[in-house]
Amino acid sequence: MKLSRRAVAAALGLVAAPALAKSRKTPPPAPIAPMFKPEAEVADIRGGVRLYYVTAGLGAPVIFVHGSLSDYSYWAGQMAPFAEKYRTIAYSRRYNWPNDNPARRGYSAALDAEDLAWFIDTLNLAPAHIVGHSYGALTALFLASKHPQLVRTVTLAEPPAMSLLAHVPGERAADGVAALKDVQSHMVAPMKAAFARRDTEGAVRVFIDYVKGPGTWDGFSAADKAATLKNAHEWEVIFAGGELFPEIKPAEVARISAPVLMLSGAKSYPFLGLIDQALYALLPQSQHIVFPNADHQMWLQEPDACRRAVFALIDGQE
Repeated sequence: MKLSRRAVAAALGLVAAPALAKSRKTPPPAPIAPMFKPEAEVADIRGGVRLYYVTAGLGAPVIFVHGSLSDYSYWAGQMAPFAEKYRTIAYSRRYNWPNDNPARRGYSAALDAEDLAWFIDTLNLAPAHIVGHSYGALTALFLASKHPQLVRTVTLAEPPAMSLLAHVPGERAADGVAALKDVQSHMVAPMKAAFARRDTEGAVRVFIDYVKGPGTWDGFSAADKAATLKNAHEWEVIFAGGELFPEIKPAEVARISAPVLMLSGAKSYPFLGLIDQALYALLPQSQHIVFPNADHQMWLQEPDACRRAVFALIDGQE
């Protein structure tokens, strides 16, 4: 199935305005053509896996990778500004809307990275600038480590590389170990139990209440709950035989050769701040920007500042 261009344009808020009504005295100006037309396409990458994506613009390829409980529409606000300068692509990872790939064992961010490598090859995008948020940033981290020839630059917005909590440097090392134990005990384990009961909403409640505070999920509106659950299938597949937080070794991170930009929110979840410390220690040449008034959703709360930072990174390499 291929989504209509107008359907995607409407979803992204990019449908052109209608022409002005005719005037008897003065002809109206011709409507301004949109700077790009978002295309809903599907890439057949390998083994029957199909990934939906939207693309716009010309120039150096920039690929956006969304996080969990999300899909390519997360980047709607960035498509037009980036397409003014670059060939801009946002795709949905294997088990996120509108993809309908069959569930298979062994799924994780590491497999997402292999999907992305095939996606880049299929569309002839190498080397590409990769922009990842959350679980999408973990995907980007694996890609940059394992497929350096495909990556021109990489922007990491708080990847949940949980295994690095065991490698937090300096005086925060014990905090990293404690945070890893807490995540496993109070988030991952109860999520796994809920999915074993086929209680997807219960598992999502565990996650939301862990990162945002007890009772948060019950305070969501029905519409917000539905929007969140729309992309929970990814976790259903992971907990049925995959790995939520696959290990990435410090040596794998340290060998990343592409220029790296790290984006963090000062008000984000504490364990992500510890992971960022470990990452920055392993990537001493990286740039690290912390937004004082943002949390984990810095791309939604500081969209202009995030965009300017990525522009500077990319333009410095072209």
